[in-house]
Amino acid sequence: MRQPSVRARRVAAASVSLVVAAGVAACGPEDSDAKGTGGDSAPHKGGTLTILNSQPQSDFDPARLYTSGGGNVPSLVFRTLTTRNRENGEAGAKVVPDLATDTGRPNKDATVWTYTLKKGLTYEDGTPITSADIKYGIERSFAPELSGGAPYLRDWLAGAADYQGPYKDKKGLAAIETPDERTIVFRLNKPEGEFPYLATQTQFTPVPKSKDTGTKYESHPVSSGPYKVVKNENDGEHLVLERNPNWSAATDAERKAYPDTIDVRSGLDSSVINQRLSASQGADAAAVTTDTNLGPAELAKVSGDKELAARVGTGHFGYTNYLAFNPKVKPFDNAKVRQAIAYAVDRSSVVNAAGGSALAEPATTFLPNQKSFGYTPYDPFPAGQAGNPAKARELLAQAGYKNGLTLTLTHSNSKDFETSPEIATAVQDALKKAGITVKLQGLEENDYRDKTHSVKTEPGLFLAHWGADWPSGGPFLAPIFDGRQIVKDGANFNTGLLDDKSVNDEIDAINKLTDLDAAARRWGALDKKIGEKALVVPLFHPVYKRLYGKDVKNIVISDWTGVLDVSQVAVK
Repeated sequence: MRQPSVRARRVAAASVSLVVAAGVAACGPEDSDAKGTGGDSAPHKGGTLTILNSQPQSDFDPARLYTSGGGNVPSLVFRTLTTRNRENGEAGAKVVPDLATDTGRPNKDATVWTYTLKKGLTYEDGTPITSADIKYGIERSFAPELSGGAPYLRDWLAGAADYQGPYKDKKGLAAIETPDERTIVFRLNKPEGEFPYLATQTQFTPVPKSKDTGTKYESHPVSSGPYKVVKNENDGEHLVLERNPNWSAATDAERKAYPDTIDVRSGLDSSVINQRLSASQGADAAAVTTDTNLGPAELAKVSGDKELAARVGTGHFGYTNYLAFNPKVKPFDNAKVRQAIAYAVDRSSVVNAAGGSALAEPATTFLPNQKSFGYTPYDPFPAGQAGNPAKARELLAQAGYKNGLTLTLTHSNSKDFETSPEIATAVQDALKKAGITVKLQGLEENDYRDKTHSVKTEPGLFLAHWGADWPSGGPFLAPIFDGRQIVKDGANFNTGLLDDKSVNDEIDAINKLTDLDAAARRWGALDKKIGEKALVVPLFHPVYKRLYGKDVKNIVISDWTGVLDVSQVAVK
């Protein structure tokens, strides 16, 4: 989920293109029973679930959505080969079968993956879903006019780098084979043990070629999930979903599909969303949000009200906020200067600036503190929660700056409590105690993004963040630290411009592993090795706190997305 603040909250609300979308450890609602809030009776079918969001569910075409795990709202309409396990916390970070009978069968070196579709799969009109439909759905995601999805397929599929989609190239992708109606085979450029995670993305949604209307498909995509689209106004600002009569729960172990109707209303101010969920009147009593957190002031108010506090879902998404260095810019070419800053940072003040300990957890590792990522506790520059200015001064003197130095810290002016002025000021105050004068350079969001993502303009020191496309160390460490992913003439995310052969080789070695638990352990060890280079200073991992209506039941929040899973919700 590539550029988090927008994407991760989109899935958590990125998600997946999400989210966060989306998702340590215990990730269920903090103050309520994770499986049955809103009454004592068991969840049942019926009613209308209202979703109140700030960002519209735009580009509602499986080719154009940037999601993993199938997304949140998209997962109600689009089924994929695999999906996320719909369970609370750590168990929800696992990949499980969806349209396929298993999570995929690799060849010996994980360069060929084979899937078999379940029997009895149908679209909303009752026609059968075939392997050819999945192949076509993937191929159309390569069409320039349907861009927006994750880039992995173009990178991973053999011979796919220059493919322009089925509208221009009728031959299709030779890397995807469909020997029969239930079998699909993928041939890759290189070993990819995490292909089952990739197969959760909406590009793996089946699309019947005869029903494809190109850029207009998003207004009425053909459903393979429990709900079908009956209304899509203003590019996802108002989306209405109703039951798909041809969806069979017998083929879908993950989605509960309790409500009869899903009414998604977007373009709302975040404060209005929280006010409506708090009041929980009328239709809002059966409402949730998939993209709006409680802010510090709102959380303080909610925490003082027992009834409201019982309606707060708490979740974690794989996401890290950090200080980034450009070692090509002086004095950050000196490792001791970078180490000094790492020692000087006061994480307790940073956490307070991010909204307090209820909304942020201090970080000393780049990988999020969740098992699925391979989290291995370490702190290469231990300074406690309040920093160690004395140690920082010592290192500065060794670097030739015994009288301190003056630096510029670039940040965004967006009020996101992540890369915004509050966080920058906390860092500024901490570094001052170590004899480092920090000048703040605040930029509007677009300028900040353009400047920090360009090798040519990247500042020496800036606030950054990253969220995972799926719950593994791979999509977390590789984009930021793999030297082969440095982009010189486009959006670059390898902020430290690291191109270390030993790191690159270890990434390749881990990618060959199909044992995801073994891979996780290797990602954790690699995180520690990279952390010792002081190319970033991890600051905090966010915590998601979101209200839901008083008539909402069956709250499930996994470590994959970090937010309430609408496929599990029931309403009174």
